[in-house]
Amino acid sequence: MNVYIHPDPNEYEKLIQRPALNTTDVSGIVSEIFDRVRREGDTAINKYTSHFDHVELKSFVVSPSEIETAAKLISKKLITAIQVAKKNIEKFHRSQKEKTKAIETTKGVYCWRESRPVQKIGIYIPGGTAPLFSTVLMLCIPARLAGCKEIIICTPPDPTGNIHPAILYCAGILGIETIYKVGGIQAIAAMTLGTNTIPKVDKIFGPGNQYVTAAKQAAQQKGVAIDMPAGPSEVLIIADQSADPEFVAADLLSQAEHGTDSQVILLSDDPEIVDRIIREVEKQLVFLPRKETVQQAFIHSRAIVLKSIKDCVEFSNMYAPEHLILATKNPKKLIPLIHHAGSVFLGRYSCESAGDYASGTNHTLPTNGYARNYSGVSLDSFVKKITFQNLTKKGIVNIGPSVETMAEAEQLMAHKNAVTIRIKKIKSQK
Repeated sequence: MNVYIHPDPNEYEKLIQRPALNTTDVSGIVSEIFDRVRREGDTAINKYTSHFDHVELKSFVVSPSEIETAAKLISKKLITAIQVAKKNIEKFHRSQKEKTKAIETTKGVYCWRESRPVQKIGIYIPGGTAPLFSTVLMLCIPARLAGCKEIIICTPPDPTGNIHPAILYCAGILGIETIYKVGGIQAIAAMTLGTNTIPKVDKIFGPGNQYVTAAKQAAQQKGVAIDMPAGPSEVLIIADQSADPEFVAADLLSQAEHGTDSQVILLSDDPEIVDRIIREVEKQLVFLPRKETVQQAFIHSRAIVLKSIKDCVEFSNMYAPEHLILATKNPKKLIPLIHHAGSVFLGRYSCESAGDYASGTNHTLPTNGYARNYSGVSLDSFVKKITFQNLTKKGIVNIGPSVETMAEAEQLMAHKNAVTIRIKKIKSQK
């Protein structure tokens, strides 16, 4: 981890940069795969699954028996933990439902807004070295609560052609029956374009590597919405002298183990606490099974000492982290100063791992600085808002003259006339 002591503010722009990804030929690969899936459909899916996942599948549809068997393949301890997480995630996201409220903007003019679910949802769940079954809960639970009519999951098979049982178990307890053993760009292409087997969806959710991210951006260009732009996972921790070095080190390491392209940032106003945290990181790192991944992530990670905690918050707002941990004495006092962050963790016992799994908040969050203009996934991500208005005779008479004047000023006389003929008829009826 690179350490910076009181860097010049002119250096901040450089210090907030994320790791540069090698995007050479990514767009070309995405374009090629999308084109082939468009032309060949399921045949192309099978070819790419064989090529990238090194497995030949007779069918990439997960059978009901595979879903039913999943519960027998994971421990009772894990099942209990998943049920705890499920309960908390449901409770938090259910609280986000809005009540319809009509507003009388002018006497006789009533306006309100109602939610409608996005009908067809596609969810991508990464497999690889860390099958993210928790993301099934984070995405399928709010989709279910929102009332989405059709929810499908795409997730890559392992070398034996199977899906991790925890992924299938989570899908099963949420009533998700349509699951495909398809990963990577080809999965996003299938959900974007549709094949004989995999339906085209209205919106795609889920994390992935740079190839999946690029594929989701291509999907957006083809008229399919996505949850948000995404990049490698990240955490920024602000620690003062009251912080527990052991806790902070553990949080830095937990985020760094996501991948070699992850980034962790430590900010403090105290050089001594930074030194203690770094020493604790080195101590804990020895015992981690994903040690090499963490070491690679730490190459482009930073510890920065600034003059005050307020300066640290200002730097954090520039960085706009996916996860922000406030390991300070009075973290709640800093809340009004925070403008850009995906999810915030207050105090020494609020570890980022809690949010990743079971506190109830969603772990699908904006990365790569997108917290400046994007929110994390919520119930709202799965619904559209439709506005309604109802004008009485009194209402159109009250606002009609303003509408006529504005329409005429924009030289849209048909707009004006739509009001004028109504007002004339109302007056003629008196």
